[in-house]
Amino acid sequence: MKKHINFNLLSLCILLSLLFGYAHAQDTENVTGEALPSDLSTEIPLDSKIIKGKLDNGLTYYIRQNSRPENRVELRLALNAGSLMEDDDQLGLAHFTEHMAFNGTKSFEKNELINVLQMAGVKFGAHLNAYTSFDETVYMLTVPTADTTLEKSLQILEDWADGISFEDEEIDKERGVVIEEWRLGQGAQRRMLDEFLPVLLADSRYESRLPIGTKDILENFDYQTLKRFYTDWYRPDLMAVVVVGDIDPSAMEKEIKARFGDLKAPAKPKERQLYDVPAHQDSKVVVVTDKEATFNQIQLFFKEEQMPKTEETYNDYLKMTKHNLFTGMLSQRLNELTQAADPPFMNVGAYYGSVVRAVNAFQQYAIVPENGIERGLRVMLEENEKVKRYGFTETELERYKKRMLSNYEKAYKEREKTESSSYAGEYVRNFLEQEPVPGIAFEYQFVQQFLDKISLEDVNALAGEWMTDKNMVAVVMAPEKEGVSVPSQDEVKSIIESMEGIEVEAYKDEEIASSLIEDVPAPAKITNEKNIDEIGVTELTFANGVKAVLKPTDFKDDEILMTAYSPGGHSVYSDDVYFSAANADGIVQQSGVGDFSNVALQKFLSDKNANASPYIGSLKEGFSGSATPKDFETMLQLIHLYFTAPRSDEASFQSYISKYKAIYQNLLSNPQYFYQDKVMRIMSQNHPRGGGFPSEEDWNSVGFDEAMKMYKERFSNAADFTFFFVGNIDVDKIKPQLATYLGALPATNQQESWKDVGIRPPEGVVEEKVMKGTDPKSMVRISFTGEMAYSKEEAYEVNSLVQALNIKLIEEIREKKSGVYGIGANASVSKYPYEHYTITISFPCAPENVEDLSKAVFDEIQKIKDNGPTQADLMKVKETQRREMEVNLKQNNYWLSALEAAYFTGADPVNIVQYEDKIEGLNIKSLKETANKYFNFDQYVKIVLYPEEGAAEESGQ
Repeated sequence: MKKHINFNLLSLCILLSLLFGYAHAQDTENVTGEALPSDLSTEIPLDSKIIKGKLDNGLTYYIRQNSRPENRVELRLALNAGSLMEDDDQLGLAHFTEHMAFNGTKSFEKNELINVLQMAGVKFGAHLNAYTSFDETVYMLTVPTADTTLEKSLQILEDWADGISFEDEEIDKERGVVIEEWRLGQGAQRRMLDEFLPVLLADSRYESRLPIGTKDILENFDYQTLKRFYTDWYRPDLMAVVVVGDIDPSAMEKEIKARFGDLKAPAKPKERQLYDVPAHQDSKVVVVTDKEATFNQIQLFFKEEQMPKTEETYNDYLKMTKHNLFTGMLSQRLNELTQAADPPFMNVGAYYGSVVRAVNAFQQYAIVPENGIERGLRVMLEENEKVKRYGFTETELERYKKRMLSNYEKAYKEREKTESSSYAGEYVRNFLEQEPVPGIAFEYQFVQQFLDKISLEDVNALAGEWMTDKNMVAVVMAPEKEGVSVPSQDEVKSIIESMEGIEVEAYKDEEIASSLIEDVPAPAKITNEKNIDEIGVTELTFANGVKAVLKPTDFKDDEILMTAYSPGGHSVYSDDVYFSAANADGIVQQSGVGDFSNVALQKFLSDKNANASPYIGSLKEGFSGSATPKDFETMLQLIHLYFTAPRSDEASFQSYISKYKAIYQNLLSNPQYFYQDKVMRIMSQNHPRGGGFPSEEDWNSVGFDEAMKMYKERFSNAADFTFFFVGNIDVDKIKPQLATYLGALPATNQQESWKDVGIRPPEGVVEEKVMKGTDPKSMVRISFTGEMAYSKEEAYEVNSLVQALNIKLIEEIREKKSGVYGIGANASVSKYPYEHYTITISFPCAPENVEDLSKAVFDEIQKIKDNGPTQADLMKVKETQRREMEVNLKQNNYWLSALEAAYFTGADPVNIVQYEDKIEGLNIKSLKETANKYFNFDQYVKIVLYPEEGAAEESGQ
């Protein structure tokens, strides 16, 4: 369990998700049978399954054997140094050094490192990556254990630690890539960040050390300046090596000692300083606006005055648990307000965690409607006052304790099926931030023993500790738009000051029913049962026509995933009521089921680990959901109620429409969203269902009665629904439950299908320019489209072709031309509503490079048309596919999507496991033929985003 949620300042302004929830376990298990020490000053132990050590040169290592996934190893090289360590002439060079690690080492020349790993099925970006932040740099590798790949990967880690080449030519080539990454970060969010960061982190080194650096230094630094950073900071006393996976721990420890033990610690190392964020005794306010901003946002930071201390003792862990209870309950309260007919927030939440490593804070955030900043701020502060004066209620605390306990219980039950990447991340945090890693058995036993000892008074006391004027910063961000009122800094201060002595009423917690369904329906008969032994699947058909496809697995001990579909979707409705049909599912989810409002339903589910949500798509309607085996019946009850008792609540409808109107109100002011909207409209020839962002007129066209009628129509007949369940299921045990809740669903003899509504891409060659934005950056999208004779074999060839093309695009356009930070091709091959394909290549770049890079892309396509992929690239594609399938076939979510796709398209589901012959049969000749068939230079659409006329020149800051 992570002790807090790290808050990345570079994505500070985009906060559209609430904190995750917990669920309740009725009965808990004493994990060890022994009570934990009552002395809370006792140090938290290290998980006994970890081998942790330190070499004589100061390098720390962590090793753990873990077989999820099998035959895979997670490798990390963590460096306790980031952009804070840069000298004034090195801004951006900590991050640049990270880039150079992939451009040649003492054992791998230039791009040989990437080539070696690709030949082993390792994907650049997905399995091979790194990041640099203020305080740290972390390299990540996920590799198979087969052949010599693990040995080579350890050599790579060793080279990164002490062996990056820094060839002059490679440095100069990488300048272009890093500057393109810098370019991607420009825009409204960065401009607003540059304004509020000096207030939030005032008088600290953090405000002047954003990891991306400055364009001027990136373009002009000399080679020795970069090498100096590497020499000063890449040293064993600041490093940790992490190895988690399907390995022999003892042998790996010997390997690490042999490889890293000879790294030399500097005789006079540069001091690795801890930089603080000075406290201030008053509250500060910053209001920033931008013409390209998309949302009205409020951020409140109640910063701690001292640097965070290491959480070493049971008492520290107990304190963290109190923090989680407080912020979880407050987030729930705030979220309830988003359900109002005229909500003050579209999204809102609270949590305690790090702003940067040097400072923790109690933090609140909200996305509010246009002209709603003052109201949203007042409501947020009023809720704070309620907690300060009256605290939380016993029922709130009891409910959230149950959620928390269930979350730990679920993690404990999955302890033998935990992914290696999760452990690797924990150990990196232990090294960098001293986060305890006692293991889930300890953590689960801790909450079992101590959670009930946390009183309501303990939690309520945090309000007085956190919610003070001292060291508090309020940040308001908003679009700069005519007719929109944005409060001044003085007005925001006045609102904050006006809270003192304000009258507020205590929160009233509503009573919740004890069961979802009072009258359990009579079970239906199973009219047919079929086993597909090759893939371990059972098909059940019930008397009402409902089909259930069951795939028991042992991949996770406490997970069952569900999806369902029925042909139809909103395609069966005319264009003039499209928006009502497309939003009917969301309106019902906002409203709830039966006698449960959405708020009441979430409270009821707080002691359950189950969810189910209806959807209405373009060609089908259905469900998605998940549950633990213990709460499987609850998931089925939710499905039954969404069929038979969707709640009709006009206030919830108004809330839904109000929030989405506000969300979409300013999206098109952002150049990227504006461009996406234009792309969708061009690709669909302005079809009303083509996918452009909805306008206010579109939202006004959604009718409550009309949407409810359509929802009920879509879910009135269960006869043509197929349900899929994958996970820890006992087929015989769940048959009666399926018969009760699915077999008893209403059904008719009517069989329905979807309709082709006529969305088609334009014919011939279409080239469009989209002018939007002030920053010097472009986006290029080239799409090849057309009709085809659909088959699974043809779809596989197209997707394999695109994988081969991706290798060359990265190699040629990024690495050799240094023209982009990222570039990618993807393919979509569809059987419905008509047989067609789309292959799209997209990349961001400097406006002046659009045509040169576009030509280079077409040149690479032409090479594949002329010659097919190279033999080396074909081998990389094949090996990547093999490695991916090895992992996929041990994943519940893969089986769920693969089974649904097979049934929906009429394919034989047995083919899911029959991949080796298909991969082996892939060849250069067939891919060359596929390239010539689908890359038609007389049939493509090229859409380019350019800055508006008169846009500002590039800035070096």
